[in-house]
Amino acid sequence: MFPRPLTDDRCPLPGEAQSAGGRVPIATGYEHEGAHPMSVETLAREKAVSTAIREISHIATLPQITLKIIQLVENPNSTAQDLHHLIANDPALCTRILKVVNSAFYGLPGQIGSINRAIVLLGLNAVKNIAIAASLTKLFKGGELTPNLSAKDLWTHAMSVAAGTKMIADKLKLGLADEAFLAGLLHDVGIMVELQYDRNRLVETITRCAPDKDGRPTLGLMEAEQAVYGATHQDFGMALCEKWKFPKSFQNVTGFHHRPMDLPGDSRLLPCMIFIADHLAARLPGSFRLDVPDTQVPQDVLDTVRVSAADLEAIFAGLPDAVKAAEQVMS
Repeated sequence: MFPRPLTDDRCPLPGEAQSAGGRVPIATGYEHEGAHPMSVETLAREKAVSTAIREISHIATLPQITLKIIQLVENPNSTAQDLHHLIANDPALCTRILKVVNSAFYGLPGQIGSINRAIVLLGLNAVKNIAIAASLTKLFKGGELTPNLSAKDLWTHAMSVAAGTKMIADKLKLGLADEAFLAGLLHDVGIMVELQYDRNRLVETITRCAPDKDGRPTLGLMEAEQAVYGATHQDFGMALCEKWKFPKSFQNVTGFHHRPMDLPGDSRLLPCMIFIADHLAARLPGSFRLDVPDTQVPQDVLDTVRVSAADLEAIFAGLPDAVKAAEQVMS
């Protein structure tokens, strides 16, 4: 059975922490030096995030079957048979799961012909992650957002980061291939929140970041988001994952993939893997890189993941083929 997520604790919304008495505000790294944690900027960001999440009910609700799968798997008393009975009622989902299970993604010997067999071989958590990944494809449907960006561009980027993160997980022999892949798909979901909440503001944000002739943004995406929305895609993505009741590991990925070293040491690994994969994906021709102006990976991030510069180049060399394989599986 695949291991459980790195942590299952609830993660607070940006600007919040847990205490014995409930939520309390904390500094999140955006405040001006020396400012009180509950500055005007902090309060405005919290309001922007809560308003967006509240008003995008059509994106903030996963398919009912996926929500039920999450609830079932998170219940320690659930069995493989319970999950089988639930998934068996959705033929389309059964087909998608078996397609993934029988792909090169897992490299299992022989063809797996039943959901029950897939659950036995992979474990409840892995099958849950596949179901979530299948549901995410619907969020990235749409046409051109601006002359420089389409919903398909975001999906291709998500697939690239997902494939890269899985390659890193495989390199480290973590046994977390499905979790790493799903984390990559999810990392920029905050941009989809921005799109669904206010497309015109996203157009303005992207326009402010118009890339130069080399593809580098003239203004960093998060700086533009902060100016236009009052919050960033990290803030929106983290809040959405909390609404979906995802494990803290995925909330950390969406909320800290551009600043993973701000997390406590025992929570940094997966966000650092995403950070690295994000930077590798940004090097691919024609890739989305408005939030990665510099593709160099800091040494402290490499040290956290324990990969070398040579490892990165080997992963990057295999990334295009890995992306193609992933797209075939998720199509």
